Amino acid sequence: MSQESNCPIARWRRRKEVRPAEILDAALQLFVDKGFKATKMEDIAKAAGVTKGTPYLYFENKEDIFKAVVRENLVTRLAGFAELAKQYDGSSAELLRLMMRRWWQEVGESPLAGICKLMFAEATNFPDLARFYYREVIEPSHNMLLRILERGVASGEFRSLHPHAVVDTLVAPMLLSMTWQCSLGRVLEHDQHRNLPPLDYLEIALDLMLNGLKAD
Repeated sequence: MSQESNCPIARWRRRKEVRPAEILDAALQLFVDKGFKATKMEDIAKAAGVTKGTPYLYFENKEDIFKAVVRENLVTRLAGFAELAKQYDGSSAELLRLMMRRWWQEVGESPLAGICKLMFAEATNFPDLARFYYREVIEPSHNMLLRILERGVASGEFRSLHPHAVVDTLVAPMLLSMTWQCSLGRVLEHDQHRNLPPLDYLEIALDLMLNGLKAD
């Protein structure tokens, strides 16, 4: 063990550096479970195990915390997905499948899926946050999928259809799955209409869409 690790000041510094991440993790879970409006700053502090004033050392207000949650957890992932798409040399159909699987595994199966449901539910109450989410998450992801579709059309793999409508159709099953599992999926014990694992359901939906996109 290094001399620095035995130093109380060094341990305090490391703990202080960790606190913003702990605050964001606590805020994410509260936003998903209680909603944005119902979550208070003191709730976040309590869940993070810090004093009431500690969140204000790092964030101006609750809106600032929400933006940090989105940027740390979703915007950074989107940047990674965009880089993957840029470097991928396989077919556009396989790239879309890869994107779907990874997004579900990294976001859809995690508490982050609740952010999507939260935005649908509270956008009209918090229009500034809704515009922020659109600008930081929806628009970049939409544009990334547009580029993949254009790539497929240019290579002759996909037929040319209205690109924005195709993107909306591609993401609809994912949005439904994330919203469902954070709402009705939590209270319905037996759902005979959705008895497949979510990833299997998404695979079927994407297979139908990719067959519809195939060039003649």
